[in-house]
Amino acid sequence: MSFLFALPGAVAEGLIWGLMAIGVYISYKILDIADLSVDGAICTGGCVCAMLIAAGVPVWASVLIAFVAGALAGTLTGLLHTALGIPAILAGILTQLMLYTVNLLILGGKSLVAIDHRANTLLLHMSDNPTAIVSAGLIVAATIVVLWLFFYTEVGLTLKSTGDNPDMSRAQGVNVKFNKVLGLAISNGIVALAGALYAQYKGSVSLQDGRGAIVIALAAIYIGLSVSLKIKPNFVVSLIGVVCGGVVYYIIYNFVILLGLKTDYLKMLSAVIVALFLGVPYLKGVLFQKQKPLPIQAVTGGNKDA
Repeated sequence: MSFLFALPGAVAEGLIWGLMAIGVYISYKILDIADLSVDGAICTGGCVCAMLIAAGVPVWASVLIAFVAGALAGTLTGLLHTALGIPAILAGILTQLMLYTVNLLILGGKSLVAIDHRANTLLLHMSDNPTAIVSAGLIVAATIVVLWLFFYTEVGLTLKSTGDNPDMSRAQGVNVKFNKVLGLAISNGIVALAGALYAQYKGSVSLQDGRGAIVIALAAIYIGLSVSLKIKPNFVVSLIGVVCGGVVYYIIYNFVILLGLKTDYLKMLSAVIVALFLGVPYLKGVLFQKQKPLPIQAVTGGNKDA
């Protein structure tokens, strides 16, 4: 019964983190860039949104500005990588470190800022999980539709080709550096958007909110893709699968908490889930490969008539 009562909250939170995973999917799967700045960007989105709401800015405007703030963080990562030649993974780490100070400044030197859901009309809050599920679901659906439309434009297709084969794209006259910066900006903008929703849902924002976010996003991606790719491997289905992966992850997460696992071990649980979904397909491939019979050409020396 406790698990059933916790299920709506797990779904609502899973949708928010599924949205965050969509942002990571763009950088990790489409651009083929391991961007570690997302741990800072999700916190930036929450900090910007919380402080703007506290200042009396309408919630929808606060969320949009949070998206822009995340996009600027992604742009910084992209410029460090493309303009200065810093490896992408290191550029993300540098941006993440910078964002810690930026987030601290945004919060006015505080490590925690509360958002009063009674004094402000929020898009979603944990006190009303059914409404939170609907709100988060609509925002996720709108994001998927916008990305679907964008990635089938000329710019979107060249961005995809940049991730698939940058050398060939460059030979075709595509500005690969610009595409990387643009892709990272979109990716971190979506991550910050998720951070803004997460801050509203919790009713607070903390400097520690983004710690380990990349692991949760990767868990959602691999859980979702392990199922969605077997159904219909296209862009929209993959994004829906990633969001569903976030929901499944948080259902598992809450179930494990109800079993009595200490919260100190939850980060390790996240890492174990990612390791399983990364390692199991490889191990299955190795095992099945060993069980396959040799091709007839190998047995007969290449003579099919032997």
